[in-house]
Amino acid sequence: MIWEDEAPAEFRSRRGQQVVPAGSRSLSDRPGSARSLPGMPQAPPAGDDDDFPRPGPRRFDDAPPRPWWRPASKAGRIFLALGALVVLGGFTTAVLLLRNDLDHDPRFQIDGSENIQANGLVEVSRDQMLPVFGEDIGRNIFFVPLAERRRQLEQIAWIQRATVMRFLPNRIRVDVVERQPVAFVRQGQQIGLVDGNGVLLDMSPAAMARHRYSFPVVTGIDANDTLAARKARMAVYQRLISDLDSGGRHFSEQISEIDLTDPEDARVLMPEPGKDILAHFGEEKFLERYQRYKAHIAEWRQQYPNLASVDLRYDQQVVLEMAPGAGGAQSATAGAKVIDGLGGAKPPAGVAEQPGAAASPDRMTKPEGTRHAAKTQAHSREAAERARRRRETKTANNQQ
Repeated sequence: MIWEDEAPAEFRSRRGQQVVPAGSRSLSDRPGSARSLPGMPQAPPAGDDDDFPRPGPRRFDDAPPRPWWRPASKAGRIFLALGALVVLGGFTTAVLLLRNDLDHDPRFQIDGSENIQANGLVEVSRDQMLPVFGEDIGRNIFFVPLAERRRQLEQIAWIQRATVMRFLPNRIRVDVVERQPVAFVRQGQQIGLVDGNGVLLDMSPAAMARHRYSFPVVTGIDANDTLAARKARMAVYQRLISDLDSGGRHFSEQISEIDLTDPEDARVLMPEPGKDILAHFGEEKFLERYQRYKAHIAEWRQQYPNLASVDLRYDQQVVLEMAPGAGGAQSATAGAKVIDGLGGAKPPAGVAEQPGAAASPDRMTKPEGTRHAAKTQAHSREAAERARRRRETKTANNQQ
C-alpha cells in the first residue's frame, strides 16, 4: 500500500463538489462537530471573531483628504490669512510706488505740442486740433485719456474719424480721416459744403475756388434740423446723383440746384435757355424721369412759352405749370396742364379753360391713382429766385 501525504487533485475536486442533501446539516453546522474538513482552510475558533476582521459594506461618507496647504488647527488658519493680507498689501504698495515713479519720471512727460504728431490733416489745421490736447502738456503719457481725446477730435466738423495712440517714451500720434463734401449748400446768403451724412462744413470762398469743386447747390438743409433729418435728405440727393451718373453717364453735371425740403420730392432746377425750369423728380426712378424730361422739354417749351415747372412723378402723365403772364393771351394759358401719355395737353381735372379768363394757378390737379400735384404761383417765384442766386454764386466763384 502506498501512503500519500496529499490526495490526488482529481479526488480533491470531486470531494469539493459533494452536495449536502437538503434538510440535513453540514458537519460544520452540527454542534460539537469540526468546523472544517481535511484539506479545507481552518475556520476561526468560536469566541475569537473579534481577532479576525471581516469585510463589511464600503462607506462613501468619508471626508476627502485635507489639502496640503490648509492648516488643521484654527491658529494655523489665522496665520495663513494674515500672511495672505501681508502679501496683498505688499503687492498693492509696489504698484502704487511704480505708478508714482512713472508719474514723476521726466522721460514719460509730454514736454510740448511738438510731441503731438498728426497725420491726415488737410482742411483741419494743427491750430484747430491742438486745443484738444491742451490739458496733456506736461502730463505723463500713460495718463492721457485716449478715448476721450478721440471723441473730442471727432466733434470737429471736418473730422469724420480719428485714432489716438501712445508712442513711448513721450509722443502722442493722431491719425485723422476727414469728411468729403458732396454738394454746395445754401443757408440764407451763405454758401457752404455738406457731406453725405448731412454734416455742414465751413470753407472760405477762396478755398472753394482753389479746390474747384463742381457740385450742385442743395437747399432745404438747415443747421437747425437734426442730424438724422439732414442725413435722410442727403440720402435722397446721393441716390439721385448716383442714378444720373450710372453707366458712365454724367447727367448730374447738367443740374443746377436741388431743393430737398421735402425728402419725398427732389425738386431739381434744370438750366434752360432763357430761364430755368423746376422739375419734380420725386424720390425714385430718377434716371427714367430725367430722360423723359430731356426728350420732351423742347416740345413743351415751344408749345407753352410760359412754362415754369414740370411734375414727372407720375408714370403715365406729366403735369406742366405755367408762370403767370403779363398779357391777356398769356394769361389764358396760365395754370396747370396734364399731358397723358406724353401726347397733347389738356386742362387738369376740375379746371376748365374759358375764353378770356385766366385759369387759377392755385388750383390743384389730381390725376387718377396719383397724389395731389399742387402748383402755385409761389413756386414760380421761388424757381426764379433760385436761378438768380445760382447765377450770382457762379459769377462770384469765377471772379475769385
